Amino acid sequence: MAVQPLLRLLQLRPPPPPPHSPPFATTRRASAAAAAAALLLLAASPRLPRPARADPGGGEDIDEARVVRLFQEASPSVVFIKDLVVGRTPGRGGGQAVEAVDGEEGGATVEGTGSGFVWDTAGHIVLLEDSSGNSYSKEGSLVGCDPSYDLAVLKVDVDGDKLRPALIGTSKGLRVGQSCFAIGNPYGYEHTLTTGVVSGLGREIPSPNGRPIRGAIQTDAAINSGNSGGPLIDSYGHVIGVNTATFTRKGTGISSGVNFAIPIDTVVQSVPNLIVYGTSVSNRF
Repeated sequence: MAVQPLLRLLQLRPPPPPPHSPPFATTRRASAAAAAAALLLLAASPRLPRPARADPGGGEDIDEARVVRLFQEASPSVVFIKDLVVGRTPGRGGGQAVEAVDGEEGGATVEGTGSGFVWDTAGHIVLLEDSSGNSYSKEGSLVGCDPSYDLAVLKVDVDGDKLRPALIGTSKGLRVGQSCFAIGNPYGYEHTLTTGVVSGLGREIPSPNGRPIRGAIQTDAAINSGNSGGPLIDSYGHVIGVNTATFTRKGTGISSGVNFAIPIDTVVQSVPNLIVYGTSVSNRF
């Protein structure tokens, strides 16, 4: 009789729990399931097209290639000039002024930079009179200057075969809207190219001695400090002007995109006299 209650007691006990699996086994199974799900997702996803890659061989169009070639051919004729005497040209009324791009408020003698271009294989360099200074004794000498047109000529002692004279064009026949390019050294950054169009013709701007320079070329090609004296060229690489001034609001020094160049036909008349006589015909009489 005592055995039966014992048997019932044994039957009422719950069965022992199954042995616990080690934790790493569960993690391994979960990782395997996640990997399988990822594979299924990749298999079900559509294949996305690859992005187009640029041709490393150069993406220049015809117009860009022409400008690149133009710069490569014209830039060796541009000269970087250091240690300049600069000053501001006389202003006009109305709170606005046409300033020589190397000028500072009130005018000063400073160390600066400017541009010029090779005139001939004899070593003559054309630049602005305001940028001629008097510090070229080691590398060259000032041949002549014409303050009426803000022009000057330097003579450097360099073998002619090492010089590439600029291609001199004409300012006659220029039309508003045609492309033009300024090459120079703005703020000391050598051989900088800026592009624009001929914005106006027959403008009048003041010269360093106060006399008006007539027939100036107006352009929106950027002309900044150090760019003065550099050439303004046309689409064929011919010099059509000498970069000289920018139109600014008085006291701001900020260019409005209205820039000027001395027409090359005026330069052609003045430079030979500067080379021979040291001054222009108008200053000799």
